[in-house]
Order: sequence, then structure tokens, then C-alpha cells
Amino acid sequence: MIETERLSLRPLRLSDADAFVELHADPRVNRFVGAYSRPRALERLAAIEGQWAEWGHGLCAVLLRSSGELIGRSGLQYWAQFDEVELGWTFRAQHWGNGYATEAARACLDWGFATLDEDRFTAFIRHGNDPSVRVAERLGFTPRREDTVNGHAVTVYAVDRPDAPASP
Repeated sequence: MIETERLSLRPLRLSDADAFVELHADPRVNRFVGAYSRPRALERLAAIEGQWAEWGHGLCAVLLRSSGELIGRSGLQYWAQFDEVELGWTFRAQHWGNGYATEAARACLDWGFATLDEDRFTAFIRHGNDPSVRVAERLGFTPRREDTVNGHAVTVYAVDRPDAPASP
């Protein structure tokens, strides 16, 4: 469990399936991250649980400390095809503009650098997702390359470990 001033983060689990489907049902949210049926959500959540077991990190449910409401997800995901760990964030549209994405992602980033032996983390941001670009920039990420993830063009942003030399 990671706690910030306003948020609690814990590993996503199969029991989050309904909230996961609901999070991704809003067209404003799924425009960049896709929608999930319940069977697809269960499959994705099982993979997330597996990543936690295998790698010691994964995506987290982000809960408001004041109410316990699940308002989004954030965390670290290993991508074998790139041999990179990505920091991601997705939040319910009604909670946009409150700084929750930056707060949760900052907590995950700090936890990742403190816990994992990674020199940098990436963020795959689909073209046109300007709010995510602003979150990435607030966290110190800079554009590093263009790539394709799940059939979509993305700009790959990255941030280096604070005490590591910058990578190309």
C-alpha cells in the first residue's frame, strides 16, 4: 500500500473487475486506453496479479483516502517487447483536473526508483492525449522516441533515475 496526502494505492486484483470495467466505460477515458468487457477485464486483472507475483510491481487501484472510492489506476508495467517498465495512469473523467494523476504517478515513480533496480521509466502516450503529456512533463519525463504499442502510434516519454546519467 502506498499512501499520499489524498490517495491510497494498492495492487489491482480480480475483485476490482466491476470498477475496472466502469472506469474504462466512459468514452472520454477509453478514447486512449480502450474499453473492457467483464471477461476481458478479468483476463487483464489476472495478468496484473501475475506481474505483481513475477516482477514485484504492477498496476495499482487508486482510492480516495476520504471515501475509499476507486477513482483510477496507476502503476508500473513491464513490457517484454521493449524490455522497459512503463509508468501509467488512467482516471475517471469526473476526477480529472484535481491533480490526482500526478499525485498517484509521482508516488508510483518514487516507489519504483526506491524499490526497483531500474535506471529509467517510460510512459507510452498516444498522440492527442495532451492531458497525459502534461502529467508526464510535471513528473520530469521528456520525449525520447516514437513507437507503436498495441497497434497505436505513441510518443515514448522517459525519466531517468535522479542519480543516473541521462540516457539517449
